[in-house]
Amino acid sequence: AAMRSRAEVDATLQTAKLNPAELLPAVHCLSFGPQAGGGECCLLQLEPGLCAELEAGHSLVIRGEKDERAVLCSKDKTYDMKIADTSNMLLFVPGCKTPEELNAESASCNIIHAQIAGFSNNYWELRRCRPKLKKLRKLLMEDPYNGPDSQKDQTSTFSKYTTEDLLSLIQASEEEILHQLQVIGACKIEGYWRILDFDYEMKLLNHVTQLIDSESWPLSKVPLCACLEELGSLEPREMIEHILLSYGRKYVDAGEVFFEMREDKICRAIAQMLLQNAVKFNLSEFEEVWQQSVPEGMTTRLDQLQGLALVDRSSRPETIFLLKVEDLPEDNQERFNSLFGIREKWTEVDITPYIQDLCAEKQTVGALLTKYARSSTLNGVKVYNSRRPIS
Repeated sequence: AAMRSRAEVDATLQTAKLNPAELLPAVHCLSFGPQAGGGECCLLQLEPGLCAELEAGHSLVIRGEKDERAVLCSKDKTYDMKIADTSNMLLFVPGCKTPEELNAESASCNIIHAQIAGFSNNYWELRRCRPKLKKLRKLLMEDPYNGPDSQKDQTSTFSKYTTEDLLSLIQASEEEILHQLQVIGACKIEGYWRILDFDYEMKLLNHVTQLIDSESWPLSKVPLCACLEELGSLEPREMIEHILLSYGRKYVDAGEVFFEMREDKICRAIAQMLLQNAVKFNLSEFEEVWQQSVPEGMTTRLDQLQGLALVDRSSRPETIFLLKVEDLPEDNQERFNSLFGIREKWTEVDITPYIQDLCAEKQTVGALLTKYARSSTLNGVKVYNSRRPIS
């Protein structure tokens, strides 16, 4: 393209009926460069926090297998990626100067010849989303750990997963994945993340609670060293420590490591053990057996079972059955369909533990119910049912 002169620029302004006094003296004359194709570049719109991370030298990662929608992850957050079309064509001009920069310079050269290197009609828009963590448990449950002597473990053909493997397979940030591994009680064995088989976990917990009972230790002060010493001949020491970490809070007193056992978590695990072999359990019988089964000094309460078991108050006699939130679908609509398939009408108190994890940042359970359910009043109590017919 021929270089324009100032006279030509002024003539163009006059034709366009623009007053040069109202414009900056510097003028950009644009021309398309030889490689100005649109396919080479993608634009990504970042919130200031993500921008700062990139500028500080951190990286962002796009995760997802071929059959999954891509998400973008920072070190600790996950974002949905969506293409947003724009009616204004966006031009890429290397070394382009903004009006502020031009004002700051005393512009002696008032014609700037700039080449357009590329253009785009759309950009990627990021929206903070819940990490997709259900798959994490599914992968680890393919091959639960049954203990060091298990024949099954030695002959297993299932894949085992390192942190690196999980980072490439799970659509979540590293911090979200590591936090979830803690939540589901996974532990690292020979460099691989494993979930303990539930029966094996109960066996370990039983060893620990029996020892506490026989030594008459207070539940708030269980010594690590003595546990490893006493139980190390029965099970690997790292497994004993893992159970104490899973079911207790670690602290140091006078240089020695102790655990304060978490009553709610232990009561919950024992309830799961009792409920997993029954389709439904008479509620009052269950409560009696449950209280008898937990270590002495612990008190069972139904609110310890939120997101694990559901009480049916409408049946006679009242019953309780296992319903684990982690077994329900991850997608919002599918989750509600599944819940309304189990029970037609829910009170907010009953449904909350089963949808709490669906709440996005700053979203309330009430807002989710407004969107996915219809409310009505039954015997003076507000209940929720499906907005659509459940097949």
